[in-house]
Amino acid sequence: MVVHFQPTGPSSTPTQVAFHRTELGPILGLYGRMVAAGEWRDYGISHLSEVAVFSIFRRTAETPIYRVEKRPKLRDKQGQYAVIGMDGRILKRGHDLKNVLRVLERKLIRAVD
Repeated sequence: MVVHFQPTGPSSTPTQVAFHRTELGPILGLYGRMVAAGEWRDYGISHLSEVAVFSIFRRTAETPIYRVEKRPKLRDKQGQYAVIGMDGRILKRGHDLKNVLRVLERKLIRAVD
């Protein structure tokens, strides 16, 4: 987990949550396979104060079809990673990113058939 801190005082709070390089690897690997299959076309990454979001788009100028979220505050509860659908439903949540991304891997298998 990469967390950036404000440079003021000893009781600084994190300013934003970000994906670490080891987390982006599996996400971008899946993204590349889905682009090659013609399913996905664009992505966006947001690093906010409580959540990092990798948004996946079918076309550039529309709402994301999926969001991969990282919420460190949920690490000890349901798990810090989640895949969320276009309608806001949580498709999968857990502690292991690769396991959570499997819900999208199944869609790749169907796309190639």
